[in-house]
Amino acid sequence: MKLHKYAPLCGALLLALAACGCDKLKARDHLNKGVQDYSNAQFQPAVVHFKEAVRLDPNLLNARLYLATAYFAQYVPGGESDENKKLAQNAIDAFSEVLQRDPGNTTALSFVAQIHYGLKDFDKAKEDNQKLMQLEPKNPEPYYWIGMLDWLICYPRSQAIRNDHNLSTPDKEGDLPPIPDKFRSDLAEQNGPLVDEGLKALEEAISLKPNYDEAMSYLNLMYRQKADIDPDKDSREADLKTANDWVNKALAARKAAGAASTEATPAATQ
Repeated sequence: MKLHKYAPLCGALLLALAACGCDKLKARDHLNKGVQDYSNAQFQPAVVHFKEAVRLDPNLLNARLYLATAYFAQYVPGGESDENKKLAQNAIDAFSEVLQRDPGNTTALSFVAQIHYGLKDFDKAKEDNQKLMQLEPKNPEPYYWIGMLDWLICYPRSQAIRNDHNLSTPDKEGDLPPIPDKFRSDLAEQNGPLVDEGLKALEEAISLKPNYDEAMSYLNLMYRQKADIDPDKDSREADLKTANDWVNKALAARKAAGAASTEATPAATQ
């Protein structure tokens, strides 16, 4: 066999491999420079380095993750400017690229959930947290977020009825008056499934993290949403009592956490 016929091809392959290796080295150099800029809160120069690292080595997942995080670092949750919304979308797109290559990347998914929450796209934020819940079934955070988001969707609906019909003044017990029957059935149809889902998610969060005072606080709020759609007085009063019980449990958990923190703090040197 005349191997010399293949010499040009072999030479081209070696050059291609060398170029590939050189690009990967350059990509890591840009990644390192980007990380340094990011650490110094120089986010725009960091973005330039991370983008170049991704161009040179599309499989360098850390570069993609840092690029997305650099966009996120410049985003202001709740900001309404076009520039801010563009940063949010850039971050979502960059994190989505990470998730296409690594669907189980919970860091990227958590960031996307935060951005959707900041954009007040609560339905998408719920979808993100439902995916996180499947990936990390023993993590209480996604359950908490689903319960909180369900409340954020429910509350404006019930509050709009109260505002329209002067039902926002609490009684001496601190409870709001019941929503009239003629409005309650429609509200129950809208909010009922979310209330059930939210209560279940928050209870699961507390079962995984028994001292989870934030989840307890939202259980209080969600039971009040349940009271708004209860069909009879006894059910409503029972749910309001449960809501108040969760207020007390949240306060107790917060107090216990504060005491534990105080005990863990070393005494000042005299």
